Amino acid sequence: MFDLINEIAQTLRNNRLRTFLTGISVAWGIFMLIVLLGAARGVTNSFEENMGSMDYNTVSVWQGITSKPYKGYKDGRWIVLKGSDRNALMSDNPGTISDVAAFASVDTANISSPKHTLSDGFQAVYPKAQSDDRVEILYGRFINDRDIEAARRVMVLHKDKAALLFDKAENALGKTVSSMGLAWTVVGIYDHRWRSQSYAPYSTYKAVTGNNDEAYQLLVTVDGLKTQEDADKADKAIRASLAKVHQFDPEDNSAVWMWNQFSSYLSNQAGFSILKTAVWLIGLLTLLTGVVGVSNIMFVSVRERTHEIGIRRAIGAKPRAILLQVLAESIGITAMFGYIGVFFGMVTLQIVDMFTKNVPGFTNPTVDIGIAIEVTIALVVAGAAAGLFPALKAIKVKPVEALRDE
Repeated sequence: MFDLINEIAQTLRNNRLRTFLTGISVAWGIFMLIVLLGAARGVTNSFEENMGSMDYNTVSVWQGITSKPYKGYKDGRWIVLKGSDRNALMSDNPGTISDVAAFASVDTANISSPKHTLSDGFQAVYPKAQSDDRVEILYGRFINDRDIEAARRVMVLHKDKAALLFDKAENALGKTVSSMGLAWTVVGIYDHRWRSQSYAPYSTYKAVTGNNDEAYQLLVTVDGLKTQEDADKADKAIRASLAKVHQFDPEDNSAVWMWNQFSSYLSNQAGFSILKTAVWLIGLLTLLTGVVGVSNIMFVSVRERTHEIGIRRAIGAKPRAILLQVLAESIGITAMFGYIGVFFGMVTLQIVDMFTKNVPGFTNPTVDIGIAIEVTIALVVAGAAAGLFPALKAIKVKPVEALRDE
């Protein structure tokens, strides 16, 4: 084994420039593969981070306009969702729909403290809004089930609005604000990258607006979603229940607009799988240029050492030994320069990660041990492929003809 390693090292030393130029192409191919895989991982990490706090088993429903006549009703009719639709949805689909949250917007209501006034109103919601909107509570809590049941006059404010009303965000917790002529207690302060609306219980909104039950959105929680077929069945069941309540054609997709987050999740997963496959394909094709270079050099090497191979065959060297030497030399070149490419690729990704910490859509673009193992396998396979045909040519050399070769 040591003799084989020494022989390979001696061969590489005797052809330093050729080996270096050949190895550079391999290193570049691996470098590009690592960088591309890291970039794809950065995009995937960002997606998983953004979706991590979301519930995949929810279906959002918005108001729409009918596009078909139905039971005497003309098309073009506006379908107004109501908070009471949650009762029909849950009773029609027991064991499938476990919860329905309604959302309403009170845009004209001012929110004021003794010092300042906000004029953008508030959102009337259920507790589900916290996970759906990905709200991070800084102080206090979000709207809870007890607030809904008791129709409590409580609010959750964005930190910037809380600071505007009470000088400091934390000062607002437990204080009272005025809205719609009533006093509301601030029970929570939250932060969000781009949301800033205030939140109040849906049941309280309904009570203080004279039993106004209009909702601009319903958020339906569906249990047991595992496949796209399950998601399609859930969409159909939700639309059928709402069609029965609001008297529109169950096949009219314009009557209400729906977004199944589980379907989107499956589509995104398929898209990222295609992205990863494409990255591997591009990287391996780039690596292939280096492999072709290694293969050509090995053909030249075999040609130059024809006389040597003939002598070894004449004194009893087996074809397997010749085959092993050529393959080992090819794998050695590929592995050595390949790992140089891996090293510089990982360093590059670390530098990119330093400069993209706060860049949306790109999180931690680094490679893990799994990718390192995959690249190692790719290197071994590439090296073996590069040396295979030259090795087969080497073992076909006949001792008598090789000894005559000049």
